[in-house]
Amino acid sequence: MQVPDNPDIRSFLDHLRFEKRYSVHTLRSYSDDLAAFFSYLQDQYGPTTATEITHGHIRSWLAGLKESGISARSIGRKISTLRSYFKYLLKTGRVEASPVDKVITPKSGKRLPVFIKEEDTKELLHSLASTESWKGMNARMLITFFYATGMRLSELINLKEKHLDFAGKRIKVLGKGNKERLIPVSAELLELAKDYVAAKNREIGKAEDAFLVTEKGKKLYPKYAYLLVNSWLKEVKTLDKKSPHVLRHTFATHLLNQGADLNAVKELLGHSSLAA
Repeated sequence: MQVPDNPDIRSFLDHLRFEKRYSVHTLRSYSDDLAAFFSYLQDQYGPTTATEITHGHIRSWLAGLKESGISARSIGRKISTLRSYFKYLLKTGRVEASPVDKVITPKSGKRLPVFIKEEDTKELLHSLASTESWKGMNARMLITFFYATGMRLSELINLKEKHLDFAGKRIKVLGKGNKERLIPVSAELLELAKDYVAAKNREIGKAEDAFLVTEKGKKLYPKYAYLLVNSWLKEVKTLDKKSPHVLRHTFATHLLNQGADLNAVKELLGHSSLAA
């Protein structure tokens, strides 16, 4: 698309070419976006100078793009072009304010987190209840705790026995950035933890301070936990992606499906996003 004979646009593109040293491909993208926008202005409003352009003009153009099926990512790029253009005009004294400041960039669509259906989760937990080997017990503890608490892999393998508050029915978790959070848990989960600790003391004896340990009494390492969980998740035939993180998503999804408050679930996860 041909750029309109506009000295402001020519000056802006020269700035990108010679001062910013943008590539030919990037320059063409900027040029095409500006040409499309000013062509729209000409068709809809007639000759319009930079100082006359408002956020309403921009929103109207973007609405038309959205209706024509342009993706949120592409629209976001066009907004970025206009933002850079008006920032340059503002810096060079050609305008007194940027109309793009009042325009919100649409969020790109993200894939929904993978989770296990409730009935499949119940079957998985039921099948784990009959495991007797130490590795089988670790699989049961890992999967049950992931699903019941929403903890990250690193948080669970670093969990210590002293972090289990049996009286208060909660677990203290040390998350990203050493941020502590308390997760309320059921009496059933704590009873399972008591049984595991008793078995650990009886069968392994002296072990590391970690809550979950290997057959040799060493703290679980990430690969051990990852592979062990995945070996059991393979039994869930409806699940495409298999990893411990799927259980974190499952924890959050099931809570929300049961009417839990969104912000409360985010707090339990120790994150601002449910997808993390």
